[in-house]
Amino acid sequence: MALIGNIRHRPARRLTQLFVGLLLYGFSMALMIRSELGLNPWDVLHQGLSRLTGLSMGTVVIAVGALVLLTWIPLRQRPGIGTVANVVVIGLAVDATLALLAPGGPLAGRVVLLVSGIVGNGAATALYLGARLGPGPRDGLMTGFTARRPGRSLRLVRTAIEIGVLAVGALLGGTVGVGTIAYALTIGPLAQLFLPCCDVPGPAVPERIEAAPAN
Repeated sequence: MALIGNIRHRPARRLTQLFVGLLLYGFSMALMIRSELGLNPWDVLHQGLSRLTGLSMGTVVIAVGALVLLTWIPLRQRPGIGTVANVVVIGLAVDATLALLAPGGPLAGRVVLLVSGIVGNGAATALYLGARLGPGPRDGLMTGFTARRPGRSLRLVRTAIEIGVLAVGALLGGTVGVGTIAYALTIGPLAQLFLPCCDVPGPAVPERIEAAPAN
């Protein structure tokens, strides 16, 4: 699969924003994990697979991201630099953060971790999407499937996929709780809130000057 995306336009800003967003995403994931109050659907799956296999959470995130990226081939989706970075950086960031954060603690502290994780995840989503260097593997799976079946709405496809991964993750022992519901209800509005200040506009297209008709 050939990479998409043109980084010649404001490369320093966009690459910095991309990697800050991905690091923040992994950090916020770790906060939610340590809260032990519930995870988003994909992370419920990641945690369930981690508990089943004994692999670290970050390793599972990378492995699942790579497998999902392979599904882009029949869907004819093309990744960007941000897509490839998403697969690796988030997994490394979540493992590094989990190594620094001890599990457990009082409920009030875990609620703070949960809220901080959800808000941070919303900001991280806006940062890496606003860089315009390619969607994450899981987002591309949803949009690619929708593009191949135009009669189905993106919302319906996304809901079906996330319910599916949530159910499998829960069966494998992933943490489902109030945080799962809170994430589902707030992540969209939070990302939308942060996106205007994170979105990097594309290069201006010069206006075409029409030649005056000859007399």
